Amino acid sequence: MERPAHARDVGLACGALPTGEMNSITDVPGVRVGHRTLVDGEIRTGVTAIIPHAGNLYREKPMAAVHVLNGFGKSAGLVQVEELGTIETPILLTNTLSVGTCCTALVRHAIEHNPDIGRETATVNPLVFECNDGYLNDIQALAVTEEDARIALANASSHFDVGSVGAGCGMSTFGFKGGIGTSSRRLDLEGHSYHLGILVLSNFGRAGDLRLPDGRVIAPPQIATDGRATEKGSIIIIAATDVPMNDRQLKRVIRRSGVGLARLGSFWGHGSGDIALGFTTANVLSHDERTALIGIRILNENRIDLLFEAMADATQEAVLDALVAAGSMTGRSGHHRPALTDAL
Repeated sequence: MERPAHARDVGLACGALPTGEMNSITDVPGVRVGHRTLVDGEIRTGVTAIIPHAGNLYREKPMAAVHVLNGFGKSAGLVQVEELGTIETPILLTNTLSVGTCCTALVRHAIEHNPDIGRETATVNPLVFECNDGYLNDIQALAVTEEDARIALANASSHFDVGSVGAGCGMSTFGFKGGIGTSSRRLDLEGHSYHLGILVLSNFGRAGDLRLPDGRVIAPPQIATDGRATEKGSIIIIAATDVPMNDRQLKRVIRRSGVGLARLGSFWGHGSGDIALGFTTANVLSHDERTALIGIRILNENRIDLLFEAMADATQEAVLDALVAAGSMTGRSGHHRPALTDAL
């Protein structure tokens, strides 16, 4: 029997809002996702790329925001996003010890398309997020190369795989095999349809804490579920939307990712790196803007609850999506993670 591809294939839907056509972050027009997956010997790792639009991101910067739920992480580029409220490169996800390699790949990619960087104009802020896949992957091998990052960027498409792919190859979630998951919600405003899409790199949660939407608590078979165990995982949440918002509004929205994580049974432990980044393709700022004043459209904040609800529901479902699609895996030193679908 073919393994389920998404959370809804096994009845794990979250919330009442309608999904986008693909129930994916790429329901937001222009957003693309690509992977490079590395499986060789004890290597179980990779790179995932999120590209917000098809243009030159350095020249045309989407408004963005970042929110850190718990900061035990080694991501790069967050400080500038927090300060300026824009992003100017694709977003790369990878393992903890490969952040520097992916930063260099993004810098080279930006210079290739903008040879004035660091000379006639400002430098560039590469944006890389990480989770520690060292339980299943030989993370000390430093297997990810700049070429792997370039391949992930080149593979970007509106249709992409989820589960144990790209950066999600070696990740674990609530004691099960984790990885890449996605979900979206369609939002109807003023007679037009917009979308909020989520992609997660899911590598968090203590075994025995996972709670499904129907209230069932699911534990991996043959794994101790000591309530005193340390929660040492991480999750990266990338939110894309075409709803016009400014960076302050985006920050308010992505903060609600924590609602979805809490529903799943997470409490964002001391050793967990839980970070959300959101961007909108509806407000893009030009690097070469010359006018003193510019105009942007933003959401009427009296309507923002719709975005809050969508963020909570889609984050929760994206994690379940990763769990359902991932399957089981045996990796470094015989370490094993079972599939959630086997426990169900």
